Amino acid sequence: MGLLDWYRLFTWLCLAALGALGLLWGMRLFALVSPSVARGWDAVVEALRGSGLALGALVAGVATAGSLYLSEGGHLVPCRLCWFQRTMMYPLAVILIVAAVRKDWSVRPYALVLALMGAALSTWHYLVEWFPDLEGVGGKCDVSNPCSVRPLPLRYGFVSIPFMALTAFLLVATVLWFGHTSRSVTE
Repeated sequence: MGLLDWYRLFTWLCLAALGALGLLWGMRLFALVSPSVARGWDAVVEALRGSGLALGALVAGVATAGSLYLSEGGHLVPCRLCWFQRTMMYPLAVILIVAAVRKDWSVRPYALVLALMGAALSTWHYLVEWFPDLEGVGGKCDVSNPCSVRPLPLRYGFVSIPFMALTAFLLVATVLWFGHTSRSVTE
């Protein structure tokens, strides 16, 4: 199993975590649960309060390492939209690693903005991959390295590099959103 396969596995783990969190939250939100499931959701939120920063830092750090591996180890030249996504993920990784070490939730608003902007960029990039005409006639990307080209074959019909980035951004945003605590963790 090559390194790229590990990053694809990481993408599936992010998807599974997002799905589980979404399902639990939806069940809790719409009161479709028994009290025991509600307590389960409360336990998840409490766990995120304790380790949410570390989990966000791990996800952002692995995504950053994967991005660097693809360009430096895999010799894939990032397109314009990949570079924009990197401008969100790289600082997000640094901010969250420092925040996790310091147990400082005060970075939450800034990290959420980076994660949500990155998710929006990744979504746009993913759409451009499937519908190149979204970039307009002739496209806005470099002719020699257009954003609509998939440098790697799709896995399972839909997992591409922008999709991998999207899952990481969404998981970080979800963890930061639900892991927020009203009291300062450093107090």
